[in-house]
Amino acid sequence: MQQPEKAVLLVYWYKEKKPEPIPVQFNPTELSFDKSVQMAEINIPGLDSPIQQFIRGQAEKLTVDLFFDTTDEGDMGAGAVSVTKYTDKIYQLVKIEADRHAPPICEFHWNDRFPGSDLSKGAPGQKPNPYGNERRNAFRCVVESVKQKFVLFSPKGVPLRATLSVVLREYKTIEDQLKELNLLSPDRTKSHITQQGETLSLIASKNYALPTEWRAIAVKNNIEDPRRLQPGILLEIPPIR
Repeated sequence: MQQPEKAVLLVYWYKEKKPEPIPVQFNPTELSFDKSVQMAEINIPGLDSPIQQFIRGQAEKLTVDLFFDTTDEGDMGAGAVSVTKYTDKIYQLVKIEADRHAPPICEFHWNDRFPGSDLSKGAPGQKPNPYGNERRNAFRCVVESVKQKFVLFSPKGVPLRATLSVVLREYKTIEDQLKELNLLSPDRTKSHITQQGETLSLIASKNYALPTEWRAIAVKNNIEDPRRLQPGILLEIPPIR
């Protein structure tokens, strides 16, 4: 019988070169993701409804319940093994790391088919969805909260069984976000290598979503005949507003 893939939390301690793996004792039965964006409503007189303006994305949250049990590792008497030997490894992740002055950065892994792994692939035979490099195979995060519930004790009060409700908050540096988003808005300078059969109108459509803006490319690159482009030429695509 094939053994199930174990979920694991990788902890990136400040001065350690490699992350420390903290395997969960039992795989979770549910994962709950919460992602939203902040929008502003612009009221314009005479319109039926306000215009929606995107402001920024909100940090995604992953909520997971983790179960721990040590009743198989000892008896209920003097040999009882405290479940805190597992739970404290999770609880420590909301504590401040002395060198970082903040809790450690973590990653929640389970397998390569993690929610979000198909974001930029698209359906077979179709071009990829326009989401830059935002596909993921894990959840990089900081532990926002840990709620511990101990439900079984030995006669001496040693905790033997517990459920931890853990909330993980998405963590991304600004460098990571700019690399992932790969913003291609028309107000940014870009470059383009011409392909066989391309025209300036087609290139303008790809970069500006406006084929009529081909003149800006022609002027910037001193192109006299926009209908005759040689393949393999590096063009500078100027910004437009």
